[in-house]
Amino acid sequence: MDDWKLELARSGAPRYIAIADLIARDVARGRLRPGDRLPPQRELAARLKVDFTTVARGYVEAQKRGLVVSHVGRGTFVRDPSGGTAQSSPAADEHRDTVADLSMNLPPEPDDPALLARMREGLSVVSASLVPLLRYQAFGGDGRDKDAAALWLARRGLDCPYERFFIAPGAHPALLAILSVLAKPGERILSEEITYPGVRSIAAQLGLELAGLSMDGEGILPEAFAEACERLRPKALYLNPTLQNPTTLTIPPSRRDALCAVARRYRVPIIEDDAYGFIPQQAPPAMAATAPDIVWYIGGLSKVIGAGLRLAYVAVPETRAAWLFASAMRAGTLMASPVTAALATRWIEDGTADEILAFIRRETQARQRIAAEILPAGSFRADPLSFNIWMPLPEGWSRSAFTAHMRASGIAAVASDAFTVAGPPQEFVRICLGGPIGRERLREGLAFMAHSLAGRPEMASAFF
Repeated sequence: MDDWKLELARSGAPRYIAIADLIARDVARGRLRPGDRLPPQRELAARLKVDFTTVARGYVEAQKRGLVVSHVGRGTFVRDPSGGTAQSSPAADEHRDTVADLSMNLPPEPDDPALLARMREGLSVVSASLVPLLRYQAFGGDGRDKDAAALWLARRGLDCPYERFFIAPGAHPALLAILSVLAKPGERILSEEITYPGVRSIAAQLGLELAGLSMDGEGILPEAFAEACERLRPKALYLNPTLQNPTTLTIPPSRRDALCAVARRYRVPIIEDDAYGFIPQQAPPAMAATAPDIVWYIGGLSKVIGAGLRLAYVAVPETRAAWLFASAMRAGTLMASPVTAALATRWIEDGTADEILAFIRRETQARQRIAAEILPAGSFRADPLSFNIWMPLPEGWSRSAFTAHMRASGIAAVASDAFTVAGPPQEFVRICLGGPIGRERLREGLAFMAHSLAGRPEMASAFF
């Protein structure tokens, strides 16, 4: 690969395409063999005297053609065309998505061998009872699972009677059931003007009208909530009050109290989606802890342990609400997976969940420091413990141009359209810092973004 500089200069194709073409040529000629490790992107960029982002896009293009495979934290290797694993290639799960994808708001994945061993041990213990766990179980969770759930929820200040809390198969089914209980097609519910896309999708599925409320740096304005209650007669208010997705803001206690006061005055229940509430060690108590009479609480485990652990703990305000919720959940999902519930219970009981949570906190803080180091000061909004950043685009960049440019490079950004409930979408994007990528891949992705945003959009064209 030492002659790439000369060959690249002769190519009439865009430079990133030329890099992929050269990889294909050398694979065909046998110069690159299955398992060979390609040079690190920065090293190759320096050798070819091209921009780092050009090489990054070239490697992504080669991966799209099936020429190479990237292993997180290890590098980029020539793929075995037979589909097998080359002897010189490091062992890895070939089914894992190895393209850097910053679009999903996922927690960083554990990579500490001791922690992974502890997680596997818990799975092994649960597997010893696999046959009974494959049977139908009582709806809402059995006694041991509820004991573990109560222990977990106590961290958020909740002390809910067992008959009013349930184990559900994830936050989405729980939110779907709650909204189907509280509102009928054609009725209105409220949310932040910039909110979690999932609630928009569920509201649309149920035929509900979603109205967004004005916000400031502390969340929804109480006066906007009161005015909407007077004018729209809403059936519920949906909130994601801690490390809100996507803005990363946390509603302070005084604003939470003010919103609860409005909700009581107009008898509007609040749905608290506490997806990230367990991440900060000093987060305000859950709204359901201070206003249990009006708050429906959802504490999902996807963001605090792992997205594949489809489980949520749900607390409802009163006994009649429990009956209605149970009926809606039974109709839609019957029960949470007993295997998943048993694994979560085991991890909570033996402290593994605490270790995972501690890892997520440490790694998230480290990734936020990387973002602060690479991106210009003041160019984005974030919390030291948020999995994402919320970024206004510089003048000249539109969100469609930016997201398209990032897609072409294998790095994804989510435009504000996905989150906007009220008013026209602003030129903002959400970038996730978590998920399967390691720190070095994250650093490269953010460097690519910073370089792109420093220039004009037309300079980022793939054709030149």
